[in-house]
Amino acid sequence: MIQSMTGFGKASLQLPTKKITVEIKSLNSKGLDLNTRMPSVFREMELGLRNQISQRLERGKVDFSLYVEVTGEETTSKINVPIVKGYINQMKAVIPTADETELMKMAVRMPDALKTERDEIDENEWKQIQTVIDEALENIANFRKDEGASLEKEFQLRISNINNLMNEVVSYDAERVETVKTRLRTALDELKVNVDENRFEQELIFYLEKYDITEEKVRLGNHLNYFLETLNGTEANGRKLGFITQEMGREINTMGSKSNHTEMQKLVVMMKDELEKIKEQVLNVL
Repeated sequence: MIQSMTGFGKASLQLPTKKITVEIKSLNSKGLDLNTRMPSVFREMELGLRNQISQRLERGKVDFSLYVEVTGEETTSKINVPIVKGYINQMKAVIPTADETELMKMAVRMPDALKTERDEIDENEWKQIQTVIDEALENIANFRKDEGASLEKEFQLRISNINNLMNEVVSYDAERVETVKTRLRTALDELKVNVDENRFEQELIFYLEKYDITEEKVRLGNHLNYFLETLNGTEANGRKLGFITQEMGREINTMGSKSNHTEMQKLVVMMKDELEKIKEQVLNVL
């Protein structure tokens, strides 16, 4: 079963003093393009986190976000008391009669009046956060599977349409041969020359062989079947499906150039339209 590269997963956890929320979004991409956003305290865990995400998601433009919302009374910012006192004393020396309350308001706005104490990672807390990350990854994986199921139905419909159109093209083949024969015979009659019938038949066969689409029909049929087989495979196969559509396009184009028949060419255009719809969606397949 195929998976889409488009997906979204979210999970959250309420700890005693903070709420942890993890969001993962992904879009289609040729490889894995991972962007992470998280508080600086967790940056040392980023490498392991990237490996974890790459193993689960494999491909796609992935945005990973880890949000920490403080819900308790703890804060990492503290008043730098010696610095604030120093500012107040300096301002008193300049304006001895200034109100101390106003001086305090001014002092806390000065550089270095607040200091931020760097948190250390709590191993138990990180283990809990890890479970949230795993849950978010599982959610986005399920989202991708659901999207993949929708894509699979779309592909099966388009492949069936191409197969039906190909059979319609072939149904005009006998009519096309008669049309070519009639056109050549009429042209020769207008020239009013004597023609060796054996030579005429030989030239006609040679002419028709150049426009024969039997090989293209067989190869296109094989490509259609191979596409469906690959679709039902268990491994990530978006790139392989893309290669198969390229081969399908070559056979359809050759069939169109050889058709030399109005109705056949119309059907070939319709086949190309169906194939383009497949190509657009294949870009989203993992």
